[in-house]
Amino acid sequence: MTTIRLTMAQALLRYLDQQYISVDGVETKFVKGIIGIFGHGNVTGIGEALERSSGSLTYMQGKNEQGMVHTAAAYAKQKNRKQIYACTTSIGPGALNMITAAATATVNRIPVLLLPGDNFATREPDPVLQQLEVSNDYTISATDPFKAVSKYWDRIVRPEQLMVAVTNAMRVLTDPAETGAVTLALPQDVQAEAYDYPESFFARKVHYLDRRPPVQAAIERATKQITHSKKPLLVAGGGVLYSEASAQLIEFAEAFGIPIAETQAGKSAVSWEHPLNVGAIGVTGSLAANRLAKEADVVIGVGTRFSDFTTASHAAFQNPEVSFININLNSMDAAKLGGEAILADAREGLQALQQELKAQQYSSAYGSSEVADLRDQWNTEVDRLYAAEHEAGLAQTKAIGIVNRTIDPSSVIVCAAGSLPGDLHRLWRSTEPKTYHMEYGFSCMGYEVSGAFGAALAEPNREVYAMVGDGSYLMLHSELVTSLQEQKKMTVLLFNNNGFQCIHNLQREHGSDGFGNEFRYRETESGRLTGEYMPMDFAAHARSMGAKAYRAETAEQLEQALRDAKNETVTTLIEIPVVPGTNTGGYESWWNVGVPEVSVEEKVVRAHETMKSNRGKAKRV
Repeated sequence: MTTIRLTMAQALLRYLDQQYISVDGVETKFVKGIIGIFGHGNVTGIGEALERSSGSLTYMQGKNEQGMVHTAAAYAKQKNRKQIYACTTSIGPGALNMITAAATATVNRIPVLLLPGDNFATREPDPVLQQLEVSNDYTISATDPFKAVSKYWDRIVRPEQLMVAVTNAMRVLTDPAETGAVTLALPQDVQAEAYDYPESFFARKVHYLDRRPPVQAAIERATKQITHSKKPLLVAGGGVLYSEASAQLIEFAEAFGIPIAETQAGKSAVSWEHPLNVGAIGVTGSLAANRLAKEADVVIGVGTRFSDFTTASHAAFQNPEVSFININLNSMDAAKLGGEAILADAREGLQALQQELKAQQYSSAYGSSEVADLRDQWNTEVDRLYAAEHEAGLAQTKAIGIVNRTIDPSSVIVCAAGSLPGDLHRLWRSTEPKTYHMEYGFSCMGYEVSGAFGAALAEPNREVYAMVGDGSYLMLHSELVTSLQEQKKMTVLLFNNNGFQCIHNLQREHGSDGFGNEFRYRETESGRLTGEYMPMDFAAHARSMGAKAYRAETAEQLEQALRDAKNETVTTLIEIPVVPGTNTGGYESWWNVGVPEVSVEEKVVRAHETMKSNRGKAKRV
């Protein structure tokens, strides 16, 4: 057996450089490169390997550990999980900073490979800087918390263990049903230890993502349910996009006259102009989709997790006879809501189900103009919101409308948290797949700028826009600098409404007078944050880091700034002051957030009673 003597870190990079993925006969190099921030614990191990033995892997310098993992996750999401970046950090705080982003990736079923440094395996210099020293379990380090947010976790305490660990890591990273964050903890001494690795370990490896066909019996059971229904509803989730099944979904819907509602992850799978697309569903849903959901007698979920926002806390589907059919690769998702599980690739599942329903000559029983009338009503409402005026300044819904009609339809918008996801889910008019990039599995504040950079890396021929509130921007914007360093342009649209206004609205809707959510000065007399708004010049802040920047206070200024930004060659920020509270409200939907049963404020008690009433409408599964 021929061997190659390498350090564990050198061997890891050589192995990753030889991994490929094959989907529908098309092979793609799976690991594009490594994003990292060096410190003790990785700089002399994997850092040295990247400097001198990286092969064709690229290295990018992150600026914040959480941000760089968001970048990697967004890149993989935009690439339909066919290519990834790995992320490396030092031990201690460098590692722990990745945990939030690791959870974000896992919740969203996005593959990211995390390579945090770890304590010395030998314990010779024990305790080292940034070691936790847990007195009751000395094996615990800063990498142990990753167990809760990783789909696979391992600690490599001997260099030869790498071979088993990376095999398992690739198994999970390339499994569309079980993918998410994968963490390989790398003790800093073991990274630098050498071992005689078999040459065969570094052979080119292709991981085949064969489309999983459904079991015929499951198709027959689902067909029986659907043929007894009159008003079925399709719910398109992110699995439609990952499966590249948009055309098949449309063909299925057209064959039987079934309207299509979209989750946050599934939006853009079908053009808003399609006559069967009734828009967003659930808490952030459209009036059209939510009204159809209430009457639906069969709900066909395609690649969706059925989160509480999609189901409106289980209150969206109110037909007492409603049943569910779930086409999904993930068995946990397929079993949700007590549904009939079709464990299959979205495209394969839809094709098989369509064939069986055609054999039964099935057709839905919607009235000749029922869906069209609801669509027309909703489009009129969107037009109204896009034209909304406010005496105090620019309304958020109008600003979104200006952006929607001004930027190129092939552009990618990226968002994650605050009031923008609700407005975008309801109002944004997507015409092409993969142009709506929303992280709403975790709704992680701070994802937006980092995620837009990841999308820009994945889509170099498209304009990419981060749509972010001032709260999320303040929380994490570090990778804006990395985008300048890497010369990968994106445009940051910063909606400045002076605070965490989404949660401020949520407070007031449930009996609060508003507390602790606006960016105001503290008043001496009251001791509370109720003074004047804090003036912040976000455009100046962006310029200080080397970006181009504009400030747009009117509709005309925003249109011009968008045109100017498109002509810029570097990352650009447009600060858009919007009037707080000018976002959209709910459209016959409800979100269960828990309201105090007892309070000194009568408004809170009344809100609790309303919550109890809505809970009574929820479907118990």
